[in-house]
Amino acid sequence: MPNIKSAKKRVLVIEKKTMRNKAIKSALKTQVKKFLAAVEAGNKEEATKLFPATVSAIDSAVTKGVLHKNNANNRKAKLAKKLNSLN
Repeated sequence: MPNIKSAKKRVLVIEKKTMRNKAIKSALKTQVKKFLAAVEAGNKEEATKLFPATVSAIDSAVTKGVLHKNNANNRKAKLAKKLNSLN
């Protein structure tokens, strides 16, 4: 445990940031799982509906600094490829 006041504050701030990042990551994973479940089921309508929301969640994670932009683009490309494979 830190003894210096500023170090104590950093610990508290980092805990808050960690919780925020976990929540964002968890929501993102849930959204991606919903999309992938629709793709696995072969439900094209549902997957088409969920795709924009999933991409939006990924972009939101990038904006908030949880994902790197290249990682996000890679994920979006993979999801788009899966959606197109339903055709």
